[in-house]
Amino acid sequence: MRTILVSGGNSGIGLRAARELLDRGHCVVLLGRDRRKGEAALASFGDAAGRASFHSVELSTHDGVRDAARRVLAEHDRLDAVLHSTGVLTFKELRTADGLHPFFSVNYLSRYHLTQLLLPALRRAGQARVVMMTASVPPSTPAEYDRFPAFEPFDFRHDREPIQLANHHYAAHLTRGEPQLRAGVVNAGAVRTDILRMSPWYVRATAKVVGPLFFDSVEKSAHNVVEACLREDWAAPMYWPKPGDFEQRLPIDLDTSTTRRLLDVSRNLTGV
Repeated sequence: MRTILVSGGNSGIGLRAARELLDRGHCVVLLGRDRRKGEAALASFGDAAGRASFHSVELSTHDGVRDAARRVLAEHDRLDAVLHSTGVLTFKELRTADGLHPFFSVNYLSRYHLTQLLLPALRRAGQARVVMMTASVPPSTPAEYDRFPAFEPFDFRHDREPIQLANHHYAAHLTRGEPQLRAGVVNAGAVRTDILRMSPWYVRATAKVVGPLFFDSVEKSAHNVVEACLREDWAAPMYWPKPGDFEQRLPIDLDTSTTRRLLDVSRNLTGV
């Protein structure tokens, strides 16, 4: 029986992944901002709810991530996997309490920050895994980091790919620095979930109309992350480009100098 932390596990793909992990006999720790949704998620697990817990946390800020890590480590001295499914989608010029854009702070930096704080529990598991969900962004995607990490003013069209690709760099970093860990990135696909809540009305309206025709199911999008958390037949760092197809995967091979630069900035921002 494994213990797997799922950030964003109170809704969408994260909730579906948590449910599948429970169905396979494992324990899950869910993180999410909305307490009501978290309690509803636990109630939906039925008899498996005894192997699940939920923490209402704010992962868009440094203090919120530190609080989440403290609460998790107070209850678990070992974690077999951390699955990062939390994400936001916004085109607006917004800033968190730390002065960062939420697309950057949630879709990359909080993942780095939380994982670094949870490393003691991951190391105790031996062959632990860190799995990060992103939009479709293959490792070969060209990205410029001259605006990293301020991204000011935020420009979704230019800044989306560098931010998402930072997850690949972190996976590569983990593999080199923590050889007992397996780290990977999974394309979440196109799914109509709560991630659209901060997007413009016309995006939400379009998703409602075309979703049944073009969107992946939540079950399909959750498949690869569940397999990555449980299966032994993959080496890190790895990227899964096609939702629902675990066998199709690409090695993450990135410029090491860029990785070092991004990780240096990440350490300076978070203190870990």
